[in-house]
Amino acid sequence: MTIWSLYLLRTGQNTLYTGITTNVDQRFGEHQQSKKGAKYLRAKGPLQLVYQVALGNRSLASKAEYRLKRLTKLKKEKIVIDSLDRNALLALLKLEESGNI
Repeated sequence: MTIWSLYLLRTGQNTLYTGITTNVDQRFGEHQQSKKGAKYLRAKGPLQLVYQVALGNRSLASKAEYRLKRLTKLKKEKIVIDSLDRNALLALLKLEESGNI
């Protein structure tokens, strides 16, 4: 089973970008140096990986990404500061666990 992770990047303008991937290190590199990275992040560097958590399947990761993107910046900053683990993040986002990772 492929494990999907959710991550947050901080841009040079202090905004937070949310994404999901199966390989956070590779995706972070793509955002920094490749046209495969998100257009939103181009010319917004330097980028800093500030949060990542393994969630499980793609469906759960997509739902978590969707809900996280709708939180206020203050709530996202609290997630980063508190370094929420998988269970705490899912509880905050009111998502059901779907299998073990």
